[in-house]
Amino acid sequence: MKNSEDIHIQTRPAPATWLILSLQHLFAMFGSTILVPALTGLSPAVALVSSGLGTLAYLAITKGQIPAYLGSSFAFIFPIIAALSIGGPGGVMLGSFAAGLVYGITALIIRKAGVGWLMNILPPVVVGPVIMVIGLGLATTAIEMSMNYNADTGNYNEPMRHMSVAAVTLAIVIVASVFFRGFFRIIPVLFGIIGGYMTALAAGMVNTEAIGEAAWIQVPDFSVPFATYSPDWSWSVIAIMAPIALVTIAEHIGDQLVLSKVAEKNFLESPGLHRSIMGDGVATMFAAVLGGPPNTTYGENIGVLAITRVFSVYVIGGAAVLAISFGFIGKVEAFIASIPGAVMGGVSILLFGIIASNGLRMLIDNNIDLGIKRNLIISSVILVTGIGGAFIEIGEYFEISSMALATVIGMILHAVLPGKKNSYGNRSMFESASTSTSKNKAA
Repeated sequence: MKNSEDIHIQTRPAPATWLILSLQHLFAMFGSTILVPALTGLSPAVALVSSGLGTLAYLAITKGQIPAYLGSSFAFIFPIIAALSIGGPGGVMLGSFAAGLVYGITALIIRKAGVGWLMNILPPVVVGPVIMVIGLGLATTAIEMSMNYNADTGNYNEPMRHMSVAAVTLAIVIVASVFFRGFFRIIPVLFGIIGGYMTALAAGMVNTEAIGEAAWIQVPDFSVPFATYSPDWSWSVIAIMAPIALVTIAEHIGDQLVLSKVAEKNFLESPGLHRSIMGDGVATMFAAVLGGPPNTTYGENIGVLAITRVFSVYVIGGAAVLAISFGFIGKVEAFIASIPGAVMGGVSILLFGIIASNGLRMLIDNNIDLGIKRNLIISSVILVTGIGGAFIEIGEYFEISSMALATVIGMILHAVLPGKKNSYGNRSMFESASTSTSKNKAA
């Protein structure tokens, strides 16, 4: 049952509170959103602008009912690099636009066929472990940020020094979440980032030169937008990038399931999975037109929602507007970019863990009996496949990632293993949510 202190989806906070809560979401997504373009050679400022515009489009398409923030998708990093070598920036934008169309086509199919089929293939015994994979699969990322892992050398650089900053950041977030009251209770992540930044600054881990050199007002480098190109149609680029949308759609469904569980509202039923997938697709097409990387819903921001219990779409929309604005303010962008990875790593340890814990909570709430071999096998295979990083390569440029593969394997096992009728807790998540909602209304 929802806490009476939760800030609900359609609640508009007071202006000052609204700004602070939106900044909290901006800080949570900023590092990952600008990391993707930094790794692929695209413009981080354009990525911020396209992220903000994509999120606003998503909120409009979902009728302001789903509090989700969209940022640069990690699943497209290698496809973007491969597409750049074939078709240049224009080719990347063409491939991104095609990926957005795959989202749109999928949304139309779901709108026509409904989600009943989805209910049958995604029972809690599959969905719970998949949600745990989403959170625990990011655990390595959180620790690598916390301990300053260098991907180029394969070594950690001063791991204990950086882990100390991460630990301070995490401790501040925990203390703020547990002991603070009133307004301060809902901004623990912001407290953690500020406290961690100050600690890192005192430890000499913050490079402030870029802040001083940055201009106050800058126009993002919109030099590679789809709209200014007449790229040669390349089936190679389409084949590289468009199928990745199927992988990110699986991740999108997982995120929607997490959101539904956290907010205790069935978003796949209302406003509907077709709307959320269409919103994701339109956001990706917006990014292609502007010259940014494809967008997807962000686990970091779902973690913020879970820990703060602030579900207001106005807060998410405010973060989107701030992201667009900061794309044009050089010093602000440079300041946020100066936040050390150890600080964001410390925050992420808790945020990603909360996502995983919600998967465990789903198993408990639906009375999944792991003493039944069928349930034990399904959940075990999903967890090890997803967290272990298993993947399938199809051709040179396309692969099914660990989370998507774990989801597919879980659905196959649920379909073929005997004993469905004798397995406890095999109602779909959506039926469970509907029953829970009815009970709450009756109460």
